[in-house]
Amino acid sequence: MTRADAVRNRRLLMDAATAEFAENGMDASITRIAARAGVAKGTVFRHFDTKEQLLSEIFSDRLEELVAAGERLADAADPGAALLEFMEIGTEIQARDRSFCQAAAALSRSEPGVRTSRERLADVAETLAARARRAGAIRDDVTGLDIVLLLSAASQAVLSLGREMPDLWRRYLALIFDGLTPRTATPLPEPAPTWEQFTG
Repeated sequence: MTRADAVRNRRLLMDAATAEFAENGMDASITRIAARAGVAKGTVFRHFDTKEQLLSEIFSDRLEELVAAGERLADAADPGAALLEFMEIGTEIQARDRSFCQAAAALSRSEPGVRTSRERLADVAETLAARARRAGAIRDDVTGLDIVLLLSAASQAVLSLGREMPDLWRRYLALIFDGLTPRTATPLPEPAPTWEQFTG
């Protein structure tokens, strides 16, 4: 097999696995992924030692997709609108990918690729949140990590209705974002978690 063939097979596997995990969550099987990619099952394990390693790479790719969106929005003229767009992108990624929240809970936080992507996500979320705080678009006590943790809230709220109403998450994200604004803010009962607490 040439290097070009190996690169092509890896890309086919990544695309097939991404689609399979998105549709079936952690129940996705290596057999179905291989069939979807049009390769032998053994080809999967030549590229990835375990199913978890494959999922870890896909999860990191998803996080990097959101990081790239955040970096693009970091200099937007309207910081509040930029933060909301970032949250919309993050929520939509999770709404269309059933494995995202499962992977976040199941994968080891010490896995290097995942940890690096999570740190980059936390940084870009704090950049966007800080700009929105300074602009008065969100409460003074909302942190970037608050934003990261809230990204799954809207998609998880409508998990059972996702197939019938695929855009319903937008309703709940709007409610969440309204709660971030300072108009009727009252003191929060608990402090925001630290990054160290989040990564364990």
